[in-house]
Amino acid sequence: MNDEVLILARNLGMVRGVRKLFAAINLEVRRGELLVLRGANGSGKTTLLRILAGLTTPIIGETELRSSHHWIGHLNGLKPFETVETHLKLWNNFWGGNGVDRAISVLRLDSFASVPVGLLSAGQKRRMALARLLLVSRDIWLLDEPFSSLDNESLHLQQELIEEHRKRGGCIVIAMHERIDLQPTLEVTL
Repeated sequence: MNDEVLILARNLGMVRGVRKLFAAINLEVRRGELLVLRGANGSGKTTLLRILAGLTTPIIGETELRSSHHWIGHLNGLKPFETVETHLKLWNNFWGGNGVDRAISVLRLDSFASVPVGLLSAGQKRRMALARLLLVSRDIWLLDEPFSSLDNESLHLQQELIEEHRKRGGCIVIAMHERIDLQPTLEVTL
């Protein structure tokens, strides 16, 4: 496996209001690695993930993503009146991908393809959001609470997708509370 660094963060620091969330965070995440961010609610996990994704600017420090990335936030970002298939086709067309059928099949959304997203259960909505990871190949996955609302079968499926992505040379950063049976190569507690 190539040991190429895909995510680099140097001396990251962030405050919320007058409270320091974190300081002096240094990271190097290489191909095939899984970084898990852990901590209590409000500790800065999502903020650090958003900084890595380029969605939030740190008070101090710098980050560099050396390849394309997917960002899946803790909110699913779904429009309730669009069907599963329509939603995935819109993202697929926007990104120039060709993975709608694969995403629907792999995430086992076949029987819901024509159902408006607003009628799905919380777990089905989460699987729907995660299906975007399969529309177009990107080396870096940044995932905020990807296992929330998933049943055991969906949880196992998501773990398999993570391991497959790592084996193909991708890297993943996950912010999470759950104690899931993953083998992170790096772990940061905030």
